[in-house]
Amino acid sequence: MYELHFGVPMAGGVLCTLNIRHSAKMVSALLRNSDAKVIFVDYQFLEIAREAIHLLTQQKANLPLLVLVSDCHDALPSVTNSIPNDVLEYESFLRSGQPEFQIRWPKDELEPISLNYTSGTTSTPKGVVYSHRGAYLNSLATVLMYEMNSMPVYLWTAPMFHCNGWCFAWGVAAQGGTSICLRNVIPKNIFEAISSHKVTHMCGVPTVLNMILNAAANDRKPLPRKVQVMTGGSPPSPNIILEMEELGFGITHIYGLTETYGPGTVCTWKPEWDLLPSEERVKLKSRQGLHHLGLAEVDIKDPVTMKSVPPDGKTMGEVMFRGNTVMSGYLNDLKATTEAFAGGWFRSGDLGVKDLDGYIKLKDRSKDIIISGGENVSSMEVESVICGHPAVLEAAVVGRPDDHWGETVCAFVKLKDGCEASAEDIIKFCRAHLANYMVPKAVYFEDLPKTSTGKTQKFVLREKAKTMGSPSKA
Repeated sequence: MYELHFGVPMAGGVLCTLNIRHSAKMVSALLRNSDAKVIFVDYQFLEIAREAIHLLTQQKANLPLLVLVSDCHDALPSVTNSIPNDVLEYESFLRSGQPEFQIRWPKDELEPISLNYTSGTTSTPKGVVYSHRGAYLNSLATVLMYEMNSMPVYLWTAPMFHCNGWCFAWGVAAQGGTSICLRNVIPKNIFEAISSHKVTHMCGVPTVLNMILNAAANDRKPLPRKVQVMTGGSPPSPNIILEMEELGFGITHIYGLTETYGPGTVCTWKPEWDLLPSEERVKLKSRQGLHHLGLAEVDIKDPVTMKSVPPDGKTMGEVMFRGNTVMSGYLNDLKATTEAFAGGWFRSGDLGVKDLDGYIKLKDRSKDIIISGGENVSSMEVESVICGHPAVLEAAVVGRPDDHWGETVCAFVKLKDGCEASAEDIIKFCRAHLANYMVPKAVYFEDLPKTSTGKTQKFVLREKAKTMGSPSKA
């Protein structure tokens, strides 16, 4: 995957990375939507690719050339014995190339370099088009906001198929870095890689940080040095930030979307904040912050009037972006592109506030805000409090229809292994930290449904909450 991030653009092609967790049906749909000419497949996912191509055959669609990749010599013979004649092996494919081939530079820097599909948290994945210019600028911006020095040792715990590894696929190379890759992202492998390779930097969504924090004692190893971690994807709770720092990791909090090439803002740290109590410090760090140097502007605006909200930390609006590191558009979807850029700004669909110092803070997705008795409840704020309970691993909060209040707060919680807590325990904990109208009226314990990039599928939970009926009568 790392080689292809350079080889495909150098050959004049557009790279389209597909999530390894996709089903054959989804892979088939994305191959058709992207009109891919070649698909490179790791040997572990050969059967998924074969099934996807079989589905394309049934639809009489154009079929991509299949190239098998294997970095496991023991597995290669057994795999290659069953490969059809029209499937190529990666190393053999490369050897068939022309040594004198000249790099095909883009004639225009706004030509596409990659196509990335959204997670599909609220709808079918959309193809987000990145330009050479945007990728170049965001790659350098991520390195700058991370304060990544030359010759870093970078551990890949944020996948390269997600926003081209938040553009670090190119950024790490620009700094002459070493990439450490894991076939399986599990705590034991993470700690072993950090210890063996003296890792300096890594990225990961809060789910990965939770995984590290809850690693079994025999899977942990002492850190040879402070490891800088850039986290984003979904807002990390202050509790996660604090525990990671206590473990010896340095945390940089970023925020963005697939449509902003990954990172779009960073919670730029001020030295005077180091003197604050830890609880106050991590609350400041949990904010989404300011736009990075490669982006023109980020703002919180009223989505109807397009006026900026006052920096009072209370008035809510929609987070909007504009600049070179915002997508060129959605592939073959003019309607969705036009809607996304209505008013001349990219509308993220995220709701937030702006503090007096200009830093932004997310409150919710526009579809996730809960209105209970006329009060707006931020599901993210409630989730952050619930995750502060010592027994809680993950939490998701949605609105449950209520005949009297309109909606009430409904929480779905996953506990840490070996820990116990009752619904009343969680509710009591919330009462101590939240206004009464924000406290969950119901708590359910279960695994949370996730998208292919690890984000909670709240629309699934909302549908489940709807079937539960109203907890009160009008």
